Amino acid sequence: PMVAVFDAAFHQTMPGKAFMYALPYEYYKNDGVRRYGFHGTSHRYVSARCAEMLGKPLSELKIISCHMGNGSSICAIDHGKSVDTSMGFTPLVGLPMGTRCGDLDPGAMQFIMNKYNLGIDDMLNILNKKSGVLVSPDFRDLEAAADKGDDRARLALDMFYYWVAKVVGSYAAAMNGVDAIIYTAGVGENSASTRKAISGYFGYLGVEIDDEAN
Repeated sequence: PMVAVFDAAFHQTMPGKAFMYALPYEYYKNDGVRRYGFHGTSHRYVSARCAEMLGKPLSELKIISCHMGNGSSICAIDHGKSVDTSMGFTPLVGLPMGTRCGDLDPGAMQFIMNKYNLGIDDMLNILNKKSGVLVSPDFRDLEAAADKGDDRARLALDMFYYWVAKVVGSYAAAMNGVDAIIYTAGVGENSASTRKAISGYFGYLGVEIDDEAN
């Protein structure tokens, strides 16, 4: 059987304060311009698995799911429902990713476009395909380069860890607590150094990394 699932469907439980942009209201009312979010199938699945592993009902948990790969997003899941997520109208915003810039001041776009005589399609191609941690979109290459002393690779990794930590911290505040933080997708599942580096920011939440388990 063939099944179609909208990746944004899980995030339809976000409240207006989370999905609205501070733009003229008619762009939302007439054109549907709002934050939609992505990776919903991943966030939905891993939060349910987390509840199973904890032996508690999903409806009683506050979970932050970190989907970290070439495309990355974070989701605040309060009692089984998505209440916020880092991607928006498109997958371009939020964390710096493999080739996507993540959050950016739109004024920087205008400055670059004017200085280099770029059209909007050229600019979006740069933001989507030529930005992010493009030293290498494969985090294994980034980690190997950083270990060999490549300063740009180290900066790219540090920026990624820092952004994940900032968003997780904001979601812990938004939900007034967190019971579990999930690391998933290609990087989250396979990179012990990434999990350890990000977890180092969460001492205030009582997080301690178990090196052997990690």
